[in-house]
Amino acid sequence: MPPESEAIAEQVFGALADPTRRGILAALAAGGPATATDLAKRLPISRQAIAKHLALLAEAGLVTAEPGERRRVRYRLHSAPMQVAQQFLAALARNWDGPLNNLKDHLNRTLEEHHD
Repeated sequence: MPPESEAIAEQVFGALADPTRRGILAALAAGGPATATDLAKRLPISRQAIAKHLALLAEAGLVTAEPGERRRVRYRLHSAPMQVAQQFLAALARNWDGPLNNLKDHLNRTLEEHHD
């Protein structure tokens, strides 16, 4: 995986490590674009805390800020970084599954030899 993709995946995983940020992303996924104030009404944390989490999510590229009416900023999900992280996980799974299947086959052969 190219270094820039690994850097994106690292930021995504860091952002997703926090349950509050995952909750914010879930709220945006369910309800569409929203302001920090809108999200504070839906989630059990303050608007200021949500704003800090949104800044980190924006830095990771998972949300984009759009100017709204009366200087209110609406946040919208941005899926491209998540897709990069998914590709990273898929590549890791491919690299992981091969050796695990080989080990499983080896153990099965060994068991069969001992039972014969």
